[in-house]
Amino acid sequence: MTGDSEDPNADVQYHVEVGPADVSDAVLLPGNPERVDKITALWDDHEEKAYHREYRTATGHYEGAEVSVTSTGIGSPSAAIAVEELARVGVDTYIRVGSCGAIQPEMDVGDLVITTGAVRQEGTSAEYVREDYPAVADHEVVAALVAAAERLDYDYHTGLTMSADSFYAGQGRPGFEGFEAAGSESLVEELQDANVKNIEMEAAAILTLANVYGLRAGAVCSVYANRITGEFRTEGESRAAETASLAVKLLRKMDEAKADAGVDHWHPGLTLD
Repeated sequence: MTGDSEDPNADVQYHVEVGPADVSDAVLLPGNPERVDKITALWDDHEEKAYHREYRTATGHYEGAEVSVTSTGIGSPSAAIAVEELARVGVDTYIRVGSCGAIQPEMDVGDLVITTGAVRQEGTSAEYVREDYPAVADHEVVAALVAAAERLDYDYHTGLTMSADSFYAGQGRPGFEGFEAAGSESLVEELQDANVKNIEMEAAAILTLANVYGLRAGAVCSVYANRITGEFRTEGESRAAETASLAVKLLRKMDEAKADAGVDHWHPGLTLD
């Protein structure tokens, strides 16, 4: 028998340093801790709850709906830690809010990509479940994100996302001194031909873990670069944040509509007004 160096089931979680009273049941997951300020600037109010390593958490309200945000850092390993520990304090809905590279020519910098499913090219999710298990976004979260983008009149695309474990070699970019990983020269083209919309680094793990644990998850990313046209600008970050925040409010309306109708799943026959 071995002893534990920390209790993973303690009320205050080891990495994110929050307890059940600190967070809402719906949490936005940006990568960059600095993005927390940009997200909470859109809310009615907020209070910072914790900041440990890459994990910065705040809780507040958007148009009256309670919502939290926790930054995850870069990549799926740290994002999975956030999902694990937030689930242990009662979180059941996750929306990744990030940036990405688009790989379809019609997608403009500043557009939003709402993920319906993800190619699991990261390695974290493989440590949870067999590699042919799909990384699928929750249909209610996708519907809420689409409805939010429509109400806000933001240009958006829906479809498949590829999540990589590295920014350079894993996304078909040259490494130090021009190093090229095997297959990198054809990676983007192969994904484009398969109608994948964008590349980022966290969505697949978040969606996989949420499905394994019976939780809701989705992702919305702003396009910073189009890998086909060569266009690059850091644009659309606030649009992704506002879309995700409004989606949380709409998800609460969905949950109310389900309760009123006595059903377990939201569908288009139930109103959001």
